[in-house]
This record gives sequence, structure tokens and C-alpha cells, in this order.
Amino acid sequence: MRIQCTGPSERHTPRTRSRRSFLGLSAVALGTSAARPVVGQQAVARPNVLFCISDDQSWLHTSAMGDPAVKTPAFDRVAANGVLFGRAFCDAPTCGPSRSAILTGQAIWRLEEAGNIHSTLPSKFETYTAILEGAGYRTGHTSKGWAPGRLEPGGRTRNPAGDSFASFEEFFRQGPTDQPFCFWLGSRDPHRPYDLGSGARSGKVPGEVVVPPHLPDDPVTRNDILDYFVEVERFDSKVAAALDLLEHSGQMENTIVVVTSDHGMPFPRAKASLYDYGSRVPLAVCWPRAVPAGRSVEDFVSLSDLAPTFLEAAGLGVPAEMTARSLLPVLTSGYSGQVDASRDAAYIIHCDGAPRRVPSRGQAALAP
Repeated sequence: MRIQCTGPSERHTPRTRSRRSFLGLSAVALGTSAARPVVGQQAVARPNVLFCISDDQSWLHTSAMGDPAVKTPAFDRVAANGVLFGRAFCDAPTCGPSRSAILTGQAIWRLEEAGNIHSTLPSKFETYTAILEGAGYRTGHTSKGWAPGRLEPGGRTRNPAGDSFASFEEFFRQGPTDQPFCFWLGSRDPHRPYDLGSGARSGKVPGEVVVPPHLPDDPVTRNDILDYFVEVERFDSKVAAALDLLEHSGQMENTIVVVTSDHGMPFPRAKASLYDYGSRVPLAVCWPRAVPAGRSVEDFVSLSDLAPTFLEAAGLGVPAEMTARSLLPVLTSGYSGQVDASRDAAYIIHCDGAPRRVPSRGQAALAP
């Protein structure tokens, strides 16, 4: 079955830095080769990375995207200070496979067992976190990193998202201020189960809910969505605390902040499906030092694109195995609308199914 989701796209002739020129600038800033920066006093020039990922949130469910019933001031803050992506897609609409693609920068059908949920991520697949760590970054994660599954059968001895910490604040306070960091701020919100009636008790109004067209519009659905929104907002509050810590410490200017989700909402015809509500995710990125603020971009992007983005921003070479494409040219372009005309499709796969192509101009090719 094919569903049309048409909408006009503002197009611009891209005016971006090439990959070579950006790496050249990074190398000058570092005073070293762009391939592997040295650790030490020059490392301060490299950006920090704060990657914030919720657990089961569809793309429309932030106030920046116009939803009237959910309040996400932290997500909105990142979008206002950087770029809001309107057509961002996970690589797979379940947790483990999606997170495997994010970490490796590879299409999910290349990752063998990692393409299945409750499996493993074989150690032969290099992750951006390991590469950054090898280049002198301090890495860590909180709450849900790579999951669910068992890492030992794949040959790993720790979570590929980094060492575990109780919070971003704990990680931040323990580290030296002159060492760049890469932190995975995970969460188990808004994954089910929910606290029944928590949305109504928080003061949310069922009449403000925009019910997805494929769900029954009745009080049960509306209140279930309100309970889901409570957890979306709880995740957002954790992001807000992390942003405040960066601001107060003076680290915000040179930190790449990404806020997204691993896949869509845990409702019928959403999570674990190739429909938009399962595969289309919120995505906002800011980096005050290098990314012009206040822009909305309509290029089709995948979450796996983040791995090469982080590596290029750090002045590191991107392994040939990383099939995803860095977002730096789009982020640093200064343009809104469709920036890169070649970004006209995203590819999503569910477990052992065949990949589906999402064509340009908002047409979604969906599973039957």
C-alpha cells in the first residue's frame, strides 16, 4: 500500500563547505592531521557531543512541531539554536536495530544479527563512540544505551554507548574540563507501560490531543496519548537539565547537541512498522560555534547519518564501512528548506523484511 504525504519543499542551491574543506578547517584548529587528532591541550578545539535519545517518540510530538498538547521546551531550545529536521527517519522501527545503526553509521541490513531486536551487535562493527574514545574523547551513557539484547555473544564486554553513569551530571562532574566528551543521554521514556491517567492528573486536556488518523478517536485513545505525553515531557526535562549544565559551565558553545528518538510511538501502526508513525522521528541539532541557528530543514535524513557527522566534526576520518552520510554540509550551510537535493530518500527496514524507499517530496512508500 502506498500513501501520499505531499507538501511543498522550499529548495535552495546548496552553499556548503565540502567535506575536504571542513576537515581542513578542523585540522588547522587542532594543529594536527585530520585523521587522528592528538590528545592534550589542543583537544579542547574538538567539539563535545551530547546525544539525547528518547525511547519510542514519533516526529510530530514536540511543541516545536506544533503539537498543542505536549510541551518540550528543551527540544524547542535546541531547534531554535540550531536546525529542526522535518524529515528524519530511524533506520529500523525497533530499539536494538535502530540503535545499532546509529552507533555504526551503517545501513541496518549490513549489520547481520544486529538487524533483529533482542539480539546482539557484533564487535566487528566499529562504532563512532569507540573511534572517538580512541582519539581521546571521554565516553559514557545513562539509562538506555544499546538495548535490548545481549552483547556478550557478539564479542563485546560493555555497552557500545560507553560506560554507564547515573546521570549526565555525574559523568560531567567526574571528567577533566580540557578533555572532549561524547555522552549518550538515554531514557526509557516514553516506552510503555504508562501510569494510567497520569496525563489527565497533570492537567492535560483530552480535547487538545491530535489523534493520528489511523487510530480510533475516542476517550481511551486520547487519554492514552496524554499519558504518553507525560513521559515525553519527562525525557525533555532531563535534556533541559543537561543543557543548563552545559550553559553554566561554559561548554555549550562547542558542544554538538542532538535530540531525537530511536523510532516512533508505541501504538498500533506505529512502532515496529514502516509507516511514518513508526519510522519518522523528531530531530533537532545545535552546535553554536559552527551551525547557524533558527532553521528548519526538509532534507530526508537517517539517524545513521549522525555517526559520520560526529566523526567529521571531531576532525576524524570516517571509515569506509560507514555507509551513512555526514550532515555537516547541511548543518553548516545556513539554509532552510531542502538544502541538498540529493537527500531525497530514506531507507528503513524492519527485521528480515525488504527495505522500503521513501521517495522525494514527502511521498512515503509504506509496508502493506
